Amino acid sequence: MKVVDPHIHLWDLWTRIYPHFEKPGKGGANAAISRSYLLEEYLEEGADEIEITGAVHVEAFPTDPVKESETLQAVADRSPVPIVLVAHGDLAAPDFGALLDRHSGFPIMRGIRQVVNRHADPKLNYITRDLMDEPGWIGGLQELGRRGLSFDLQLYPHQMAQAAKLAGVASNTQIILNHAGMWADRDLAGWKAWKAGMRELAARPNIAVKISGLGMLDRKWTTESFRPLVLETLEIFGPERAMFASNFPVDKLTSDFPTLWKAFAKITEGASAAERAGLFEGNARKFYRIPG
Repeated sequence: MKVVDPHIHLWDLWTRIYPHFEKPGKGGANAAISRSYLLEEYLEEGADEIEITGAVHVEAFPTDPVKESETLQAVADRSPVPIVLVAHGDLAAPDFGALLDRHSGFPIMRGIRQVVNRHADPKLNYITRDLMDEPGWIGGLQELGRRGLSFDLQLYPHQMAQAAKLAGVASNTQIILNHAGMWADRDLAGWKAWKAGMRELAARPNIAVKISGLGMLDRKWTTESFRPLVLETLEIFGPERAMFASNFPVDKLTSDFPTLWKAFAKITEGASAAERAGLFEGNARKFYRIPG
C-alpha cells in the first residue's frame, strides 16, 4: 500500500525546542514518545507493508517556531521522500506577517497550524485564550490566503459553527480540518453535535478534512469503532476533500503503523479506485502541494 501521510510529527530533543517531550507527562501516558522521534524511525514504521511516498510535518508546539522550520528543512533536504511543513504561528500576533516572512524562507513551507481547542473539561483544554474571538485572528487567517498558504484547523465540535463563519470571511484561505473534528464528548449528544458542526464546516468549499488522530479519543479502538466516524466524515465532505493520515508518533501510543492504515483501507473497501487513490495519496499531494 502506498501512502502520502499528511500529518506527522518529528522532534529532536537536542534542539531544545520541545521541552514538553523531554519527560513523560503526569501519569506517564505519553512515556513511549517522550524522546526524540526522527525521520529514520518514522520511515521504518511501515516496514514492508506500507510504502510512504511523501509526508507533511505539522508543528509540534515548538518554543521557537522558526528554529523548527529550519530544522525540518534540513531533514527534508536529506529525506528520500518529499516532506513539506505546516509551521507554527500566532495568527493574532502583531508581527504575524514578519513571522510568515521568516517561515517562507524555507522551501518546504506550506502553511500554519495554531491549535484553538477550548473545552470546559480542563483535561481537554489545550489553550488559555479564546483565539477565534481575538480581533486580529481573522486578519491572520486572511493573510495566509493572500500568500497562498493554508491553515490547519484543530478544534472541538462546539467550536465548529464559529470556525465555519470565519472560514467564510477568509474564503481565499485553504483550511484543513485536523483529526476529523475531534469528537471528544463521546455520547449521543456529542455525536449529534459533531455531525452538525461537520456539516457547517463542509458547507465552506475552502475547508478539507484529515481523518487522523482518532486513537487519541478512542484509545482501545478497533476498525469497527472507527468505521462510523470515518464513513460519516466521507459522506459529509466527500472523498475529494478528505485524506487519511497517521498522526505518528502520537497515535503510536494506540497502534502500530500498518494496522492503522489497514483499518482505513478496510473501511473504504467499497470506494472506487479513484476515490481510494485520492484518500491515500492524491488529495494530500493536491492540498499540500507535494511533489509527485
